[in-house]
Amino acid sequence: MAEDLVLDLEELRQLRSIAKRPRIVSLINSEIHTLEKLSKEEGPAPVPTPAKVSSTPALNYITLGSFSWDQDNEKVKIYISLEGVVQDKMEAEFKQWSFDVKFHDVQGKNYRFTSPRLNQEIVPEKSKVLVKPTRVVIMLFKASKGNWLDLQYKEDKLKPNLDKERDPMAGIMDLMKNMYEEGDDEMKRTIAKAWTDARSGKTADPLKGYP
Repeated sequence: MAEDLVLDLEELRQLRSIAKRPRIVSLINSEIHTLEKLSKEEGPAPVPTPAKVSSTPALNYITLGSFSWDQDNEKVKIYISLEGVVQDKMEAEFKQWSFDVKFHDVQGKNYRFTSPRLNQEIVPEKSKVLVKPTRVVIMLFKASKGNWLDLQYKEDKLKPNLDKERDPMAGIMDLMKNMYEEGDDEMKRTIAKAWTDARSGKTADPLKGYP
C-alpha cells in the first residue's frame, strides 16, 4: 500500500507540471495533499513475522517384556523389575479389556508395558500402579470374581472344529475313509459292506462286523 501511494504521488506531480488550467492544477494539488497526508499516517509497511510452530518430537519407548503375575479372587498383580521410576513421570491408562502404562525418563530412557487384550474384564476406576524402589506393581481389579486361566486373551484354536464335534458320525466317517484309502482289498470290501449296511439301515454302527 505504501509503495502504491509513492507511485501515485509521482504521477500526480508529473501531471501538475504539465497542467495549464488553474482549476485542474487546484484539483491535482488537492489530491497530492490528500495522498501525502495518507502516506505520513500509514508509515512504513510492517514486516510480517512468521508464526512459531512448536513441534514436540515423538517419544521412543522400550517395550517391557519380562514380568511375573499372580492373582486372588478379586484382583491380578503384575510385577515388573524396573528401578528409578518416578510416580509423577508415569502415565497409566486402564480400560475394561486393556491397559497401557508408560514410564518416562527412567535413567534417561522411556519404557512401556501394555496389554491390548486381557483374558477377562477389569474395573478401570479401581486399577492402579504402585511404584516401589526396584519394581512396579500393576494392580488390575477383576470385574467378576474368579480365577483367570491366563493374563492375556488367547484365541481358542479348537473353536473351528466345534461344528464337526457336534456330529458324532463325522469323525467315524473320516476314519472309515482313511482306512479304506490305506487298507488292502479285504479291508476295502469290509468297509464297503459296513457302509452299505449303514446306509440301508441294517445296522446303526458302520464298523460293526469289522475285526
